[in-house]
Amino acid sequence: MLLLVPSATYRARDFMDAARVLGVEVTVASDRRQAMSAALGDRALTVPLHRPQEAAEAIVRLAERTSLDAVVAVDDGGVVTAALASERLGLVHNPPSAARAARDKLLMREALQRSSVSQPDFRVAGPGADVAALARAVGVPVVIKPVGLSGSRGVIRADDAAAAAAAAARVRSILSDAGEDPAGPLLVERYVPGPEVALEGILRDGVLHPLALFDKPDPLEGPYFEETIYVTPSRLPEAQQQEVMGLAASAARALGLREGAVHAETRLGDGGPWVLELAARSIGGLCGRALRFGAGVSLEELVLRHALGRPLEGLTREPAASGVMMIPVPRTGTLLEVRGQEGARAVAGVVGLELTIAAGRPVVALPEGDRYLGFVFARGPEPEHVERALREAHAALEIDIA
Repeated sequence: MLLLVPSATYRARDFMDAARVLGVEVTVASDRRQAMSAALGDRALTVPLHRPQEAAEAIVRLAERTSLDAVVAVDDGGVVTAALASERLGLVHNPPSAARAARDKLLMREALQRSSVSQPDFRVAGPGADVAALARAVGVPVVIKPVGLSGSRGVIRADDAAAAAAAAARVRSILSDAGEDPAGPLLVERYVPGPEVALEGILRDGVLHPLALFDKPDPLEGPYFEETIYVTPSRLPEAQQQEVMGLAASAARALGLREGAVHAETRLGDGGPWVLELAARSIGGLCGRALRFGAGVSLEELVLRHALGRPLEGLTREPAASGVMMIPVPRTGTLLEVRGQEGARAVAGVVGLELTIAAGRPVVALPEGDRYLGFVFARGPEPEHVERALREAHAALEIDIA
């Protein structure tokens, strides 16, 4: 198996562990040489993931020397490359056009619009556009967002037309800092009030198999959309859960996705759920650790099993409630210390705490930032117990930022 691992991902270790459990020989391809490269030797490959065609050509050349049974992208940065390479090699894959639509929020909005899938009304702001006028046309409040960044980076709510124009200027500055085109298109979307839920699923031959539905109990109302707590199973009424699952399946069809993991973000607005985004990969960060299937099978194992054509039947989510809290960066500066870790780990129901930024490193808050301080994991008999444990653990932490 070839794993496409962007250098900025949290997820390399979890996918490598899953491959080891499955007895799969792994080659890692990344946009930079990883620390694991020394251990992998000639099974480590450097490819330009920001140039998918070129990266796919390198993978095809690799396949001429060593047999590949699957190409899997562990994060957004590799999904188009994986689709292109897998198509060339005759492996399980999504159409490259569908992978591109899942990576580009404008292409996604246009595809959903063509298929009449429920989503926020939107306009496109090109360079020099009158963003204030676009905001008035959509109807304030609006959400300004770039088409290519992820993790809520550069996503800003504006409550009036003047604020929308200011937000657009700030988003273009964020794009420049991220090495992206600051003159690229921006989306001006109508803000949809209501709670958010996220769906995790696997597509097989175009059919969506839901794996988990996460509630997000913290309100995400802006001006920045910092995600914190995910808890499953959902406490929504069953009929509402089915609506969300059906909407996610419709969105996947509209994009043309057919195989592999999907992660859908939806809002429960007036008249039913609305699609915010649908990604052609599993849940980001270390959040996948909140899920277990069958006899302790991880989410990453499920993703690899699917790519290899192995059976997934009977691998349903464990019956206990579970959840994760992404520890937000409260302000920009230098992380000095995170105190209270032992107290957080001692909270009843907490099963793990992992910090992902070391002391002494710079931290950047949203909307400019794209990383979390770490992750807290909890399990319990009911979702309420999990949510309470996550909140207590977070309250025990003292984050010192200079």
